[in-house]
Amino acid sequence: MNDIQKALLSRITFIPDLLSGKPTIRGMRFPVSDILELLSSGLSDAEILEQHPILEKEDIKAALFYASLKIKNTVVIHAA
Repeated sequence: MNDIQKALLSRITFIPDLLSGKPTIRGMRFPVSDILELLSSGLSDAEILEQHPILEKEDIKAALFYASLKIKNTVVIHAA
């Protein structure tokens, strides 16, 4: 995994007391799954960022990268 991919994954957080430990963006109450649903509904990155100003473009990339790893059954280890 290269440094860019590691930086993207660092944006994905798992906090047991936050949304039942679902993967979220940067410790916020914004699940990765919501970003994926917004993209699948046809919204562009720009539209998502406009509607959700707490997000950054790299958060969208991180959600997509995380989803690709999960589909491949790649183990994702998070350093504290």
